[in-house]
Parts: sequence; structure tokens; C-alpha cells
Amino acid sequence: MMLALCALFLAAAALTDAKMEIITNAQDFELKTQILLLCKAGAEGDITWQKDGEDVNEEHFKVEKVDETSSKLIIKSASLADSGRYKCICEYDTGHTDQVEINIYVYQKPTFSGTKTYHEFLVGQKANIPCIVTGLPAVDVKWQRNGHDITDDRVKVLNDNSLQILDIRREDRGAYVCEGKIRSRPISKTLTISVVVNALPEVKIHEKLKNVLAGPQNNVSLICLVSGEPTPNITWTSPLTSDTSRYIFNSDKSELTIPSVVRLDYGEYTCTATNKIGEASASLMLDVSVHPNVTLTKKVMEVQPGHPASVTCRAAGHPDPTTLWVKKGTNEELTSTTGRVKVEGSTLQIEKVVPSDGGLYTCIAQNSAGNDSKDFSLETWPDIPTNVTVTEGPSSVNFFLPTSLVDGGSPVTHYILQWKQKGDAKWSQNIIPSTEPVVITSLNPYTTYTVRIAVQNHIGQGRFSSEYSLRTLARREPDSPILAISESKIENNSFSLPFKKPEHGASPILRFVVRYRTEAADDDWREKRLPSNTSVIVLSDLQYNTSYLVEVIAANANGLSYPAFYNFTTPLLVIAKPVKSGLGKGGVVGIVMLIFLVLLIAVDATCCYMNNCGILMFLTVKLLGRKAVVTKGLEQGDAEISTV
Repeated sequence: MMLALCALFLAAAALTDAKMEIITNAQDFELKTQILLLCKAGAEGDITWQKDGEDVNEEHFKVEKVDETSSKLIIKSASLADSGRYKCICEYDTGHTDQVEINIYVYQKPTFSGTKTYHEFLVGQKANIPCIVTGLPAVDVKWQRNGHDITDDRVKVLNDNSLQILDIRREDRGAYVCEGKIRSRPISKTLTISVVVNALPEVKIHEKLKNVLAGPQNNVSLICLVSGEPTPNITWTSPLTSDTSRYIFNSDKSELTIPSVVRLDYGEYTCTATNKIGEASASLMLDVSVHPNVTLTKKVMEVQPGHPASVTCRAAGHPDPTTLWVKKGTNEELTSTTGRVKVEGSTLQIEKVVPSDGGLYTCIAQNSAGNDSKDFSLETWPDIPTNVTVTEGPSSVNFFLPTSLVDGGSPVTHYILQWKQKGDAKWSQNIIPSTEPVVITSLNPYTTYTVRIAVQNHIGQGRFSSEYSLRTLARREPDSPILAISESKIENNSFSLPFKKPEHGASPILRFVVRYRTEAADDDWREKRLPSNTSVIVLSDLQYNTSYLVEVIAANANGLSYPAFYNFTTPLLVIAKPVKSGLGKGGVVGIVMLIFLVLLIAVDATCCYMNNCGILMFLTVKLLGRKAVVTKGLEQGDAEISTV
């Protein structure tokens, strides 16, 4: 029974003792800060404090009783020695004892005194980045980049907590974080350190030699590839002859554009990149090709035969053009450096000019950029006419010249014709324009003559041809008329045909006879005689759509010429359709009836007025119901009309 009461008493005592607790705002306190620990018991009792198992020294620790169930421990200025295990013990009035404990940590926060936050290195260097961290009781150091631990094999943390980067590269630049943490406690501090990796400028130009053709539409761009840290500034140096005011740069000057390239832009261009670390440069050679341009010392030269001629071809361009002289027409290349016609350098020289030297010469200049050419005209007297054909008539001599006549390089303007009879010392002469037939006229028939011909251009007259001896023909009938077929015209049923007078056979033409008929076999010839001054045949009132045959004959005192024939066909007759009148049969009938009605009314009105008769009178009586009475005839005098 006694044992049961004791157990009940103990259980009751335990139920009256509540749980103890130590209340504080943290477990970690910075050095020299105040620490306040509040111990609360569940019931009244005697509360004491211990540190690390020993009663606290009240000279260093201040213990205050708050009430019968609470006590507080105060450390005014915490030191590292104050770190430890603090225990609150309560002995209840019931005789029961309870306790609670807490660990307190005193620290000195991490500091980065003397640690630089900005470092610069050159590419390839071994970079040491210090991180000097102080703190108590002990500090652990950790490095991070971009929020992650650094795992690169080139990067390691040294014993002095410095970060070492071997063979540093441009990609290693950026922000690094050094973290100092109180060992085994959640107390830490970080410091961000900026790392800049500088690099000497590097300059690359892919084209060491750049070729461009000069011209107003041709631009050239020179590109300089630059790298370096800090970003280098770019400058260009160019040949002194180039006009820099024309230059166009992009934003960073890595590209230089030269518009409308000229030869003076030729030369060396250097791109220089500079930053605070140093400078570098690269060069290229701009080769400006220039299209050849030919100039001649003379474009036209007039030279008399036997005199020299010389002309120089000056060819500008780059590369230096080569020149070649060519005789135009024959396309003969003149390359000889000796002889009467020779080329020395770019100069064409002709000694003792002859008529066959006349004509056009072309100087051709060529280089890799293209070619150019100019023509030189050498003009001299025409050559002696050769292979001349001479035909005689009764009173004329015709000259026929070959197409290969050497004109001395200038068009023929006149022919000089000379003739004389046998035994005469003096030549007769006639100058004929080159556009007219080359013929001597008004000669005596059946007479022996010596004739010759020379050619003239605007430079002068060439020498005469060989002499030709011939005898004019006897008087005879004329040649056939010369029909100008291409100038014939057919209009409706009329036909016209121009013709030229033929050689008259030393006897004047008296008339022309024109005979024509249809091509029907049974049709008779019709004949017209025309005077000697006629130059156009006109035939009228011909049948439509009919083929005709025409003969034209010249007649002089010696007889008739052979006829000249021509066939032609008249066109079909085109009959125009009559235009219909706007007035039809109905309109005509209506007009006739209107005229008849007007005449009828006029006659009836006359009858009514004169004799009181007719339709009008009848209608008057019927409508008005009265009759007109005539008292006296008009032939008796004045008439008086009354009504009843």
C-alpha cells in the first residue's frame, strides 16, 4: 500500500513540472556583442547556470532572477572563450530537478582586408589571384565562377587560398567569387573579383596583293581583321599619291573603301591596331590596272609622194601596254624594224611615200586590263590608173576603171581625161567629177586619137595612165535607149517609164519611137513618136488587168536603133460601191403627197374666195349654218356682202 502511494506521489510531481527551455535569438554571436540567455522553468524552483559542466563565474557572467520560474544569463561583451555548452538547472520545490542546455558559438566574421578586386593579365601568363580572408575561430575558403565550383584542370587553389590559373586565356576573363566561411558554422562572406585578360593586338589581311581595274564605276574594299583586348583602335596609312578625302570607313575602321579607283591609288596600305598593351600591323599592296588609252601625235597626215611620213602611238595604261600597227583594209601587221615602211618602238615610219601607202593605219594597245585603238589616216596622191578598159564610139571614148584603183587614202574627186589626134603636140583636156560617167565626147567620127586618164583627190593629181591609141567609129544609127526600169510607175490604167539618151552614133537623135500592145497574139501594135528631148514615156487609157509589151527605139539620120523592151501589167479595176441615199422610197412618196396636198389646198382656197365653191366653202356652210350672198358681181364695181 505504501509503495503504491509513493508511486502516485512521484507521478503527480512529474505532472506538475513543465518542460524547461533556454530562449535566445541565435546560437552564433559575433565577437564583442552581448549574449542574453533566458531560461524558463515550468514551475517554481531554484535555477542555476553552468558552462561546460561547471558553475558560471558570476564575476564574468551576470545572472539575474526574472521571477520564480525564470532566470537570465547575460554576457555583455562576448569573447571567443565564451563559446561552449551552457546548462540551466532547476531544482523544484517538490525536490525534483530538471535541466536544459544550449551550445553557444562566438566568432569574428570573415573580412577580406587587403584583397584586390580587379586583376589584369596577359594571355598565356600564369595568373595568381589572392584572396586574403581573416576570421575566428577558423575560416575555410572556397572559389566559384558563374555560381559553380571551378573544375578546370588549369585552375587550382593554393595553400594560401589564392586561385591560380595556368596559361590564362581570353575565355578565362570574367568575375570570380571568393567565399570565406567560419568553419563548421553557417557564417560566410563573399567577395567578387574581376579578372581581365588582355591580349596584344593581332592583325590579319588575307590578300597581300589586291588587283583592281581603275574606273569611275569601280570601287575597292580593303578588309583588316583585328583582335586584341582591350579592343584595339585601327588606323590606316596609304600612299601619298592617294586622295584620302575620298575614303569611306565602317564603324570600327576595319574596312576601308576607295570609290572610283584611279591609278594614283596604287601602292602599299597598312592597317595598324593599337591598344594599351601594344600594337600590331599588316600591309597589302593595291595594284591598280588601267585600261589602255591610245593617243596619236597626228590623226591625219597629207604627204606628197616621195616625202617621208611619221606618226607615234602613245599608249598609257597599267601594266604598260604593248602596241601594234596594222594596215587597215589588208589587216597587215607592220612589225618590220627595217625597210621603207618600219616600226621603231611605237612609231610608224614611212620613207618616200608612194600612193599605195595611203589609207588607214590602226595602232592597237593591249594589256591585261583590255585594249584600245586609234586610226591614223595617211593621204597622198592617187596612183597611176592601171587595167583601164577603153571603148570607142562614133564621137566618144568611154573609160572603165577597176574597183581596185589606188586612191592614195583619200576619195577620188575628179578624173582628168586628155586626148589628141595623131600628129598633135598639145593635149585637149576635160575634168569630170567622180560621180559622172568617165567619157570623152564631141570627138570626130572615124578618127584616130590618143587618150589617157589621171585620177585626182583633194591632195592632188596622180600621174597619167599609159596612152591608148584608138579610132572612133563611123557615123551610124544610135544605141538602144537606156530604160530606167526601177523608176517605172503604174497608176490605175496609166504607165510611165523614164529613160536615158543613148550614144547617138555621131549623128543627133531626131526622135524616139514607142510601140506597145497587149500580149495577146492577135493585138496590133500602137505607135507614138516622141521628140528628141523626151525623157519619160507616158501611156494612158490602157486596159485594166492586162499585160503589155513596150518597145522604145531611137532614130537619127543614119537609121533606127535596136529596140529596148519592157513588160508590165496593169492592175484590176476597183469599182466603188454607191453610197445609199438617206431618203428611201417612202420618203419620196411622202414628199410627192405633201406637194399634192399643198396644191389642192391652194386651188380650193382660190375657188372659195373667188367663186364661193370648193371644199372650204362647203365646210363653212355646214359648220356655221349660213350662206353667203353676193349682191353684185365684182366686175360691176364695189361688192357689198350681206348676210340673211
